[in-house]
Amino acid sequence: MKQSLLPLICIALIAGCGTNPKEKTSASADHMQHRIERNEVTVDTLRRRDFVRELISNGRLIAAKRSTLSFPVTGTIVAIHAGNGEGVNRGAVIARIDTTEYAVQLHKSQLALDKSRLEFYDVLVGLGYPVGDTINVPVEALRLARIRSGYADALASLQSARRNLEQCSLCAPFSGKVANVQQHLYENAKGEFCTLLDDRRLNVRFTVLESEYGQLRRGQEVTITPFADLRKEVKGRIIAINPSIDEHGQVQVDAEVANDGTLTDGMNVRVAVRQKIAGQLVVPKSAVVIRDNLEVLFRYKEGRAQWTYVHTSLANSREYVVEANRDRSAELDPGDLIIVSGNLNLADGSEVTLTDNR
Repeated sequence: MKQSLLPLICIALIAGCGTNPKEKTSASADHMQHRIERNEVTVDTLRRRDFVRELISNGRLIAAKRSTLSFPVTGTIVAIHAGNGEGVNRGAVIARIDTTEYAVQLHKSQLALDKSRLEFYDVLVGLGYPVGDTINVPVEALRLARIRSGYADALASLQSARRNLEQCSLCAPFSGKVANVQQHLYENAKGEFCTLLDDRRLNVRFTVLESEYGQLRRGQEVTITPFADLRKEVKGRIIAINPSIDEHGQVQVDAEVANDGTLTDGMNVRVAVRQKIAGQLVVPKSAVVIRDNLEVLFRYKEGRAQWTYVHTSLANSREYVVEANRDRSAELDPGDLIIVSGNLNLADGSEVTLTDNR
């Protein structure tokens, strides 16, 4: 019984291992079709046009007007009228210190001046001039009388006492915003009290390479982009270029930008200086790939990708200026169809299919 089943098992195994030639051909065709579909590309027509050269640097915004404010006199802080972020007008009082001691000094100085004035008139009488007459007294005699009587010293002391009393109030030298308040009520005023900022216009200082120095000029437009929002761009102008190159081979540049309300002092930004160069062969950066450690792009010709060696002379964040690599006998002309996507795995002569209508 076992011997009779053995031939049947062998026949079944042979039948199961067999492959239909038509199925094999169909599978191969499907594989080839799949491989061709992977070479889908998009193209763009090469033209001569303006290229926007970009110099990119980093900087930090600084309020165009900025002043560190301190009380010129010492004393206890008894009032703070503006805190961090609050706006003040020119001449407005930001904070005050206790005036009691300085008011007493002013009163004493006034009394001392009154007393010295009497001494002054006594000296003039002693010199033979009528009481209260200062019009007919020679200038030199008046000067000596003021010194001998102490009147000149008393007048200077009074002026100093008045100034000290006025300086008990910390006033804004210009309109702006209060920032960096360092002290609190009832503390002894000493050192820096706050910073006053006028941030309606902001300066940004950045550096460029020595080789880029000749591309800059005063009044040239710059674009400021805060790192906090890379989608945002604010226009500004270069206001100063340092004619001295530092030890690192860099040039310091200052630009000014109007605040649109979203910028603030101390903000870190990216600075782009853009310049148009006419009549260049420009391609997207995606069009250029590396083959054999050389720069290559692919031209579309009759359904195939044509390998073309190029040099890239200029670049910005999105594009290259290209020219044919003559050392490799390459050719590149306006009107050529350049493959700009789907080119990462292409070889010279690869069959390609266009996926986008030019």
